[in-house]
Amino acid sequence: MNITLSNHAQAKKAYILVKTLQNSFVGKLNSISSNFGSDKNFEEVSWLRNDGLNGGGSRFQSCDLDFFNTASVNVSQVHYENDESKTLNSASAISTIIHPNNPLLPSFHMHISYTLMKDGKFYWRIMADLNPSNERVEDTEDFFKSLKELAQDNYEEGIKQGDKYFYIPALNRERGVSHFYLENYYTENQNNDFEYALNFGEGIINTYVSLIAKRTVLAKKEEIQIQKDYHTLYLYQVLLLDKGTISGLLVHNQNELGIMASLPKEINKSLLESWISIQVSPQDELLKSICENISEDGFVNNGTKTKIAQSIREHYKNNKNALNLLASGFSKTTTVSNHK
Repeated sequence: MNITLSNHAQAKKAYILVKTLQNSFVGKLNSISSNFGSDKNFEEVSWLRNDGLNGGGSRFQSCDLDFFNTASVNVSQVHYENDESKTLNSASAISTIIHPNNPLLPSFHMHISYTLMKDGKFYWRIMADLNPSNERVEDTEDFFKSLKELAQDNYEEGIKQGDKYFYIPALNRERGVSHFYLENYYTENQNNDFEYALNFGEGIINTYVSLIAKRTVLAKKEEIQIQKDYHTLYLYQVLLLDKGTISGLLVHNQNELGIMASLPKEINKSLLESWISIQVSPQDELLKSICENISEDGFVNNGTKTKIAQSIREHYKNNKNALNLLASGFSKTTTVSNHK
């Protein structure tokens, strides 16, 4: 029998779920740092939404500059239970991106979130994708195999939506080699949905850890350049197309560095600039603005991220229809308007 939980109980259960995944993943990443890097644990950084009145979150970010380029495991829960003007009750999420330094190790992105409306309606977003700069076929095959086992009956749907979401129209290619995405996902059994999300998260985390904990081969010079160019593509896709990133920046400015933690720390600026001319309007102006905020050496530090966040907010303030150009699965969700 499916027992319907109260909104408060659902929000609490969702928060426990994303925190469980966060703690598990951070522990495994700390072990990788101990075994293959400089043995430095991830550090926690917290933030508050409206001084904690509407929740907040925390991110664990890497301090191991030997093994990780950038790495962040973010958890948040924003809630409006006491705000009658909002239709959203709560939104709970874990979002993580890992960029290893070694170009022969793949980057990894995972996002699992639970959105609960005050009328009791809810939905999940479940994403996982493998992003190698120098692909190894056996890694890709292992990732697909894991997705198929974990996704069960949702595998084909998740792959189709993932391929659609991570397709980059201007470049006629996808970001990453293996994508899974369920948007606006729910069934009639709440408890089964929670169990499904938890098992999927735990399983795909374990798969990724197994991929980066088995090789220490040094990369060649040309492989390092390929990684830099791929990181450029990654930054482009996140800042021009990724709905989660853009929505987060538009809803509030209280977690900019957490939202932008997915960006690699160095890109090929000239390559990024070469893509301005192939953008549809007005996204050409947005990409031009982003390039202007990145130094000539291509390094992306916290100051750069803050400037880019401000330019993105200004762009969509003046070009609201451009939100329709963001990536999506087969069913569109109203992330930004949920918070209004």
